[in-house]
Amino acid sequence: MNMQGTPVTAPAAPRGIDDVGLPLVMMRDILLKTVFRKNLELVSDIAAAVCVPVQVAQELVDRAREQKLVEATGTLNANNGNEMGYRLTDAGRARALDALAQSEYFGAMPVPLDAYRDQVRHQSIRNIRITRDQLTRAMGHLILPPSLLDHLGPAVSAGRSILMYGPPGNGKSSISNGIRDALGDRVYVPRAIEYSGQVITVYDPIVHSAVDVTPDDPRSLRRTRRFDARYVCCERPTVVTGGELSLNMLDLVYNPTARTYQAPLQLKSTGGIFIVDDLGRQVEPPQALINRWIVPLEEGKDILGLQSGEKFEVPFDTLVIFSTNFHPNEIFDQAALRRLFFKIKIDGPDQENFLKIFSLVAAKKGMELDEAALTHLLTVKYPTIDNVYANYQPVFLIDQMMAVCDFEGTGYRMSPELVDRAWDNMFVRNEKIVQ
Repeated sequence: MNMQGTPVTAPAAPRGIDDVGLPLVMMRDILLKTVFRKNLELVSDIAAAVCVPVQVAQELVDRAREQKLVEATGTLNANNGNEMGYRLTDAGRARALDALAQSEYFGAMPVPLDAYRDQVRHQSIRNIRITRDQLTRAMGHLILPPSLLDHLGPAVSAGRSILMYGPPGNGKSSISNGIRDALGDRVYVPRAIEYSGQVITVYDPIVHSAVDVTPDDPRSLRRTRRFDARYVCCERPTVVTGGELSLNMLDLVYNPTARTYQAPLQLKSTGGIFIVDDLGRQVEPPQALINRWIVPLEEGKDILGLQSGEKFEVPFDTLVIFSTNFHPNEIFDQAALRRLFFKIKIDGPDQENFLKIFSLVAAKKGMELDEAALTHLLTVKYPTIDNVYANYQPVFLIDQMMAVCDFEGTGYRMSPELVDRAWDNMFVRNEKIVQ
């Protein structure tokens, strides 16, 4: 059980080809394809390209030489530590082309699925324990009632599903991002994983934020990398989806040209957070989306399918946060609600917290508060909507007043008249438009 910030156990670099964990033919073919596609000659460059230590790359090159697929050029490269150069033989080029016809994948050796499962256990999101102070610091830019943190803290520490619901504009998305920021540590994301001879790419620069790690000299035979280079050290990932989420986005994506697979969103978010924002705005009904998550949420594993129809299990180690403006009883049946482990209502602020937010926003934007304007806002405008406050409203109203001031060429200021003009843009009058 790790406290937030405790280093995660790094995957050890393979010391020999047996430690890579892949079939010899697969490793040989990836090596040949990589050398062919990238026109590599030096073992150090080959090692860097296929993401294994130099001694492992040398073993693979030696085996390829025994099979007459690679030959030494007979020259030493003085600019690169007097390394021997290698090139593909005619048979090696033919084998590389044949292998590329079967799969275009080349580059980093994939991680076997079983080895990846072990790494997921070491860096599980459920191993993290967030303290109240850590969560408060991550949410420091938000004005939240203390009772909300009472609910959020256990939910995040449990690493179980969370449903946040309530009226729009009250910071559900900001709270989700604050939870992400509270995690704060790092995980190791495989560049690709292997199952049944198939390659599934996982690391995605759009989803994963790589952390700079100074590599050891790849040309040194005496030094080993601090961790398996087939992985990328990253911040815990966060995947955010909204109304665009569809069920097929949760399946493996097959590339018929490259003949490889790309991991679905929930697999890319392993060890991190998957945020489903605006639940109820998707094409599929919320009930159908929840039904798809039932097995993963309850059993910690997901079922994916290959083009052949074969099904297999992958780890499901993700804190799933659902956010909706609908009441849960309107979009879920009771069975689905039971499976959503934490259900937290996010209400709008009371008048006191609204004024705190308003004051903070005004100070940040350089707008001086005006007593007459605030009195007009609270006693004239808000009673027209039954004094229902929302967290987004201070930013909206102040931005509107600033826009008017910019247009009129005056300094930023508040007044009852500017409040009225800003208010008119916050709501659409309920009226019939004649066609």
